Amino acid sequence: MSAYHEYLIHMKDGTIKQVNPITETEVWSVPGRDNRPLRPGYNNEARERHEPEDYCDFCVSQLDSTPPEKNRLVLENGQYVMKPRLSYHEARQNSWVFRRVSNLFEIVSLNYWSKNYNYHLDENIAQWKRSYLDDPAGRQHVLKIVDYKLKMAGKRPEEIEAISEQEKLHQVDPFFAGTHELIICHRHFVPGEGPASELFASGDLTPDEHFAYMNFTIAAMKDIYSHNRYVRYVTTFQNWLSPAGASFDHLHRQLVGLDEWGTALEWASRKVRDNPNIYNELLVNFAAHTNRVVAENDHAIAFVDIGHRYPSLAIYSKSAKTRPHELLPEELKDMSDLVHAMHAALGRKISCNEEWYYTPKDSMDKIPFHILIKLRVNTPAGFEGGTRIYINPITPYRLRDTIVPAL
Repeated sequence: MSAYHEYLIHMKDGTIKQVNPITETEVWSVPGRDNRPLRPGYNNEARERHEPEDYCDFCVSQLDSTPPEKNRLVLENGQYVMKPRLSYHEARQNSWVFRRVSNLFEIVSLNYWSKNYNYHLDENIAQWKRSYLDDPAGRQHVLKIVDYKLKMAGKRPEEIEAISEQEKLHQVDPFFAGTHELIICHRHFVPGEGPASELFASGDLTPDEHFAYMNFTIAAMKDIYSHNRYVRYVTTFQNWLSPAGASFDHLHRQLVGLDEWGTALEWASRKVRDNPNIYNELLVNFAAHTNRVVAENDHAIAFVDIGHRYPSLAIYSKSAKTRPHELLPEELKDMSDLVHAMHAALGRKISCNEEWYYTPKDSMDKIPFHILIKLRVNTPAGFEGGTRIYINPITPYRLRDTIVPAL
């Protein structure tokens, strides 16, 4: 406890200086700046309601706008069931709760794995690709996606038309074996009568749906690892609304396979190596000692975190297991419930990033499984760039006092 004063400093004028114990990022919350209301991440202007929904490329009636489905989660007789590697026609024959597809605009492309690691599709994926393309409808679907990518790359219609079908088919492997994926929710707007206005957000899922969402995401992580042995870490995140980086204001989560851990986890691993108890000592226990805990259950705890560029909520698993797929079902359910509760408390209109952290598969340094929800309500500017001191407009205690009544 004697070291806590180094990370959370209350100045006499009311300024609260924060330093994150893991990243060492310095953040100030300045009196007066937290009086501003949280700005909404979208304009909820009413739109004409359509059923089935067709508001964006992720909507239920726009299946031809996304690549072939790597997996689908459906509700059958009260149970969530996964339907992997559907054919074109199978994907259009039943309803779904979540879908898993490749991202058309990859951060880490399949070409990256092919050129740098000589990666090739394994036989299971290659067989799915062959059967999908053998179906004329499936082939036309895939060619339509290729044409769209070429158009977005700046090709003129006549240039796209001049490319042969065989050349286009050489570009489809990322749709089947890419390691940048999307988990897409079935709803765009909250269901109901009248015009559509309220976007369907994480907090609008039922607790069981959110748990299914989390399990489906973890199944995708495992699948990426199993089909590409060069992947060392699958980073997992959710961008809610355009200020948080979302291309569509439609609930979805993303996964990206990487051949390294990234700077944040490298830094965290060094911290854990020096002090294996640092996450207990300077994150969770510190939050409890400074009254920043907002919710807790048997297997997880949620608190307002400090030292982030944006106001942040942290949800930590209490499990001794440090990778999501290793958690017992009851441990994962409690994590899901707290993450879901934080989203429900924040509401639909606050733009935020949900970021997952866990121990990489090839690490011996134990980083507990935890999820950060960062509210994108401020924009770092010149002061931050010149000083590396970030101005967070909401103090940890104002965020706590906002979340707890909402919970």
